[in-house]
Amino acid sequence: QVQFVESGGGLVQPGGSLRLSCSASGFTFSTESIDWYRQSPGKEREWVAQISPSGDRTIYLDSVKGRFTISRDDGKNTVYLRMNILKPEDTAVYYCKTSFGPWGQGTQVTVSS
Repeated sequence: QVQFVESGGGLVQPGGSLRLSCSASGFTFSTESIDWYRQSPGKEREWVAQISPSGDRTIYLDSVKGRFTISRDDGKNTVYLRMNILKPEDTAVYYCKTSFGPWGQGTQVTVSS
């Protein structure tokens, strides 16, 4: 079955960096766009970034443009989210997903001094 497993979160100081990983299974990974989402306490889940099947097109939420980079390794069925210059408002549980399949458990990112 379709499954997404996110990892790489943690506690980081403002201005710091993290790289999240998303391991996918149960479908033909190389043919699908993959998205990252995040959800902060008390807020609705919001879309963060998307990468095309070929990896040649990426789009981002305005507030993360220039700081976050999405990439993929089709040989490993994995998508990454490199996050630089992290801000307290980036604190959230981060999820990856394609247009179908269930949500994973996510990975917690906390930006705090």
